[in-house]
Amino acid sequence: MEFIVKTQPDIIISELDHARIESLLESSASVPFNIRDALETELDRAELVAPENMPTNVVTMNSQVKFSVISTGATFSLKLVYPKDMDDSGRTISILAPVGSAMLGLKEGDEINWPDGKGGILQVRIEAVEFQPERAGELHR
Repeated sequence: MEFIVKTQPDIIISELDHARIESLLESSASVPFNIRDALETELDRAELVAPENMPTNVVTMNSQVKFSVISTGATFSLKLVYPKDMDDSGRTISILAPVGSAMLGLKEGDEINWPDGKGGILQVRIEAVEFQPERAGELHR
């Protein structure tokens, strides 16, 4: 199942995140082709900015993001991380997960499709970037 961003909004990625993700893809032969292809497509279409110039409402690596399910209004929060930083808390999502790659570079108010765990899809809105490393001054984390 493919997870795509509805209407392909413009995305912004920091030069540092871009370089690190490209390195991750180059060094990991185990990344499934569909994930690799989707992430490379996102990297290719992104506007690149220096970390210190990152808008504060954009999802970057290691951002904590609050989402809402449009049909129900239910909310949840996840941190977008590199595979090495995944944990079993249920509060992290890997950049190598289809939804993880889809959310990178999106802004507050953007919407994506999300699997509901039952074979269906939920429409989910990014309500807030609750924590963003660049906004916190962590430019080279």
